[in-house]
Amino acid sequence: MSEHSESLREHIDKAATLVEALPYIQKFRGKCFLIKLGGSAMENPDLLDALLRDVVLLEAVGINPIIVHGGGKAISEAMESSGIEPKFISGQRFTDQESIQIVEDTLGKKVNSNLVRLVESHGGKAMGISGTAVFLSDRMLGMTEDGQEVDLGYVGSVKECSVEGLQELIVKETIPVVSPLSKEECSGNTLNTNADLAASALAGAMHVAKLVYISDVLGVMRDPNVNESLIHSIGCSEVETLADDGVISGGMLPKLHSAVEAIGSGVEKVHLIDGRIPHSLLLEIFTNTGVGTEIIP
Repeated sequence: MSEHSESLREHIDKAATLVEALPYIQKFRGKCFLIKLGGSAMENPDLLDALLRDVVLLEAVGINPIIVHGGGKAISEAMESSGIEPKFISGQRFTDQESIQIVEDTLGKKVNSNLVRLVESHGGKAMGISGTAVFLSDRMLGMTEDGQEVDLGYVGSVKECSVEGLQELIVKETIPVVSPLSKEECSGNTLNTNADLAASALAGAMHVAKLVYISDVLGVMRDPNVNESLIHSIGCSEVETLADDGVISGGMLPKLHSAVEAIGSGVEKVHLIDGRIPHSLLLEIFTNTGVGTEIIP
């Protein structure tokens, strides 16, 4: 095959990809997607930049993205720089009065502002929003391995979401970028909040078409060491069975539980995808096969 023919074939394949995306663009135009950013994609500048370019593309074709981000690694680094050793109880971060100020500063001044800057660098419009303006919480207790409740300090469990400001931004074709902080209802104190749970609560409150968790795993796998064991689709009724069988465990289990809660609150579908795969967000949404795991009613 000549060089010209190879080049022509490459262009035809690209056009075919666009045609494959067309019905999905038509179906979701005008709808909201909530994208929770976490995992390695948050730590690798090149991956993060490419991912946010894809988010800008979603907005450009008429889909309304909302971003909720994590920031655990950045928080741990900031605490260590301040001479505070990060403390975890059964996988959950303990946050005292001194630490919450570091958490708030890191999420707002470093993580959130960087995401906004990257969106704008690709021609999109974005606004950083402190989660304290969106999430109203009660204090959250942790659970030890032997089933005992334990105080986690300034950590919140979302009970209510204020969405009016986000809806106004969407009308203005501006992407909201929301940090995982919340306001304690009884005191007004700022609370550290699990970003997965915050994303799930907000997705339910806004009845989004899709909630997409971007992390550093392919999705739900029957064998974590075998990529081909990826489960492409899981019904809500299957989650507990898979958990009992040990297929869903560790950090994936609360993600799946929050996905089921989100669907119960009106979210149409939840996706778990690997941010390390180039264009994983677009491949999951705009192709027939997808690249991750979808959670369906």
